[in-house]
Amino acid sequence: MIISRRLAWGASTLAAGVLAIAAAGVGQQAARRPGFKDTPMLPGGRWHVHDSDRPWPEVVTPGAASTQDQPGKAPSDAVVLFDGKDLSKWRSENGADAGWDVKDGAVVSKRGAGTLVSRDEFGDSQIHVEFATPNPPHGSDQGRGNSGVLIFGRYEIQVLDSFDNPTYADGGASAVYGQHPPLVNASRKPGQWQTYDILFTAPRFKTDGSVETPAHVTVLHNGVAVHNHATIYGPMAYRNLASYQAHGPKGPLVLQDHGDPVRFRNIWVRPLKAEDEN
Repeated sequence: MIISRRLAWGASTLAAGVLAIAAAGVGQQAARRPGFKDTPMLPGGRWHVHDSDRPWPEVVTPGAASTQDQPGKAPSDAVVLFDGKDLSKWRSENGADAGWDVKDGAVVSKRGAGTLVSRDEFGDSQIHVEFATPNPPHGSDQGRGNSGVLIFGRYEIQVLDSFDNPTYADGGASAVYGQHPPLVNASRKPGQWQTYDILFTAPRFKTDGSVETPAHVTVLHNGVAVHNHATIYGPMAYRNLASYQAHGPKGPLVLQDHGDPVRFRNIWVRPLKAEDEN
């Protein structure tokens, strides 16, 4: 009986030791980042190929897609500018409180109230805006469901009812106004909710105020690519091509009052950092 107890005690002690060694091995494995340090250096001389020390991407919870009945949900790292409740993130051009109306979860452009200007400013960004032009439609050409999304308050992605509504090519819905027509017309019927997903790279200026690199934009209209890294020639201008004027690295998002009661909802921005800023 004594011998059998000693054998049982010895077996349990050995098992505990094996488990401890295994746990230590797992801990070391978890602490050791996967990757390599003996691979070639990537351009720029900061990281090796498959570098074990290279920072992992931040974890972000994706948003949910919108439907005609419900707005979508912004990604977890987005700055939500309008969630259907109030205009606390916006102001008027003169700095006063925003003068547009909030109704049924949407903000509605109000004739004479002026543009809507975000209080926050952004540089390189991913921008999401949902809009619906009036139904039944009124007017034609540029007089039908006209508004605009102005990045930095000056680079315009046109908002217009372009469903069976001819206008000049670089003035239709999703055009870089006065510069680039969309690659295709992806407009939905008036009254239906539509989405713009915009990737914007801000211009860079030299110390003397001249352009080092112009702005670029990629746009998806209702999930369809309508601009692919298009070069922006300068600020929006009517019947003219404006030239760049040096400005800061950030600017507000602006929604245009063009006199038509266009509705907007689910507006958010994700500031984009350069890889070496991570």
